[in-house]
Amino acid sequence: MKIEQNLQSLSSTPAIDKKRANGTATAPAGNKSSSGDSVQLTSLSSQLQSLEKNLGDVSAVDSSRVEAIKQAISEGRFQVNAEAVANSLIKTAKEFLA
Repeated sequence: MKIEQNLQSLSSTPAIDKKRANGTATAPAGNKSSSGDSVQLTSLSSQLQSLEKNLGDVSAVDSSRVEAIKQAISEGRFQVNAEAVANSLIKTAKEFLA
């Protein structure tokens, strides 16, 4: 059967793969790395690191707004705009499908 033949060919791995699994494989000729390799970060990378640090200090929740909504719910003043909720759900569904 064709499927069995494919499974057998997958189980017989070349010696190089076995060496890689053991951590004893060497790099092919022409792909040797030298100790003089270096990495340079762009200014965009530095900006991203700065933004990430600044975002870590910002709260994701506006606690005063949460308290105001809690109070409005408990007093019965909070009303849900069904049209706005439906429009947001449709927009989100369209974004997921795109």
